[in-house]
Amino acid sequence: MRTAIHTTLFWGYFLLSMPFFFAGALVIFALTFAFDRNGRVLHAYTCFWGGHYVFINPMWRWEILGKERLDPKRAYVFCANHQSSGDIPVLFATMLPFKFVSKHSNFKAPFLGWNMYLNRYVRLVRGDASSAAAMLAECKGWLDRGVSVMMFPEGTRSRTGRFLPFKPGAFALALQAKAPVVPIVIDGTFEAVPPDGVLRQRGIIHVRVRVGEPIEADFLDPRAFADAVRGKMVETQAELWKLRGFAPPEEQPVRAAEAAREQLSA
Repeated sequence: MRTAIHTTLFWGYFLLSMPFFFAGALVIFALTFAFDRNGRVLHAYTCFWGGHYVFINPMWRWEILGKERLDPKRAYVFCANHQSSGDIPVLFATMLPFKFVSKHSNFKAPFLGWNMYLNRYVRLVRGDASSAAAMLAECKGWLDRGVSVMMFPEGTRSRTGRFLPFKPGAFALALQAKAPVVPIVIDGTFEAVPPDGVLRQRGIIHVRVRVGEPIEADFLDPRAFADAVRGKMVETQAELWKLRGFAPPEEQPVRAAEAAREQLSA
């Protein structure tokens, strides 16, 4: 009952606070657009906006390790696993500089989506080849300007907590731009924002983020690159599961195959 009350109050605050934070975003956009052509100031504000929902949630405990591995002078392709809608504020809470790649429908959301337009984040229509090509070209442009991009290589959220197959787009982009890929593993958001309802969280959840060593774009093809990065991320996820004493049941082959088909058709 206490968890349900806290969660209800939190989501009420989330909805009521968005117009006020968006008003601040409009002011910052107007004041900085002329001299901050890459939108770094507005993105930093957006990280505070999104990240503060993580920091103030009384039912979440949050930590991040590995940011010291990054060179602030380099542009990266950040690749994060995707377990729930809670991944978005968690990634903003890292305060890393990046342009988010997100499905086009998110840009239609009041306040949050409008802020994504202001930040010039990158839109993608799932399953549309021309949109995917435009997305990769836009991301390449940002990388050439020294701005990192953030992508979910699974293409959609996992419904089991386990990694889905990786799509090759992020890795083709990294090879083309000669940009390192940084694996980011998030653990805990699957339980914090369960796929069957936000009020089903049970007790305090520890959300952990691990920023891995940058992996240079020295591979012959995107698929080999994707497999290498995914392997590293699966290892890190297993370490995080062990840290919290979590032993997930093995997936049934049919269910795993269905998840793979769903991801590939998304």
